[in-house]
Amino acid sequence: MRSSISGFRCSSEDSRRKILLADTYKEFHKQLILCNVTRNKHLIQLDKREPLMRSKTFICMTLLVVFSFIISEPALAHSGGGYGGGFISGFVHPILGWDHVAAMVAVGLWGAFLGAPSIWVLPVVFPIVMAFGAILGILGVPVPAVETGIALSAVVLGLMIAFAVKAPIWMSAVLVGLFAIFHGYAHGTELPASANIFAYAVGFVIATGMLHMIGIAFGLLVKWPAGRVAVRSAGGAISLAGVAFLVGAV
Repeated sequence: MRSSISGFRCSSEDSRRKILLADTYKEFHKQLILCNVTRNKHLIQLDKREPLMRSKTFICMTLLVVFSFIISEPALAHSGGGYGGGFISGFVHPILGWDHVAAMVAVGLWGAFLGAPSIWVLPVVFPIVMAFGAILGILGVPVPAVETGIALSAVVLGLMIAFAVKAPIWMSAVLVGLFAIFHGYAHGTELPASANIFAYAVGFVIATGMLHMIGIAFGLLVKWPAGRVAVRSAGGAISLAGVAFLVGAV
């Protein structure tokens, strides 16, 4: 009788231990899941912040490089031929022309506003076609109304952004490519006589790409309502600047 009672107590105690272990395991499992969820949320927040931080870093670096080249231009502008002289001349040419700056930033802005794949297609189409236009300018092939075309590029692209025009990818690429011919032609006709042609082309293509990236970085603000207003307002400002360029070109 005593043995049966002690056996019952042992089994009952074992059961309580098993239940306690099970409850402990469940609580541990719950806490583990909670930790994983919290960690994943933290990683998602970091992933969302990372592109913005990268954009800010890129803009700061870009502005620093541009500013340094602008400051050094008086000393380097007449440095003669060779790779360095050609590259510097080509690099500063788009940056020192506000009509070029407005249009090239507008390309990046519009691409960011349209989203993928336009955000990458337009900034690639523009430099490629621009290089073709530069060849036309270097060879002296006549292209009419170049300055007017450059000014119109700022007006039209600025309006596309201001009115949030969602054009098909082929149409936006054709429009951007058309204006790129005028910008490239202007670069080609103003090639310094002693500059290295290849270095000059590399310079203005890199500068153009940097201006596109500035436009894209600012255009990423369209993800937020206030940013969308800011981007469209920037488009309106670019268009108005283009009108001023157009009045001066006509």
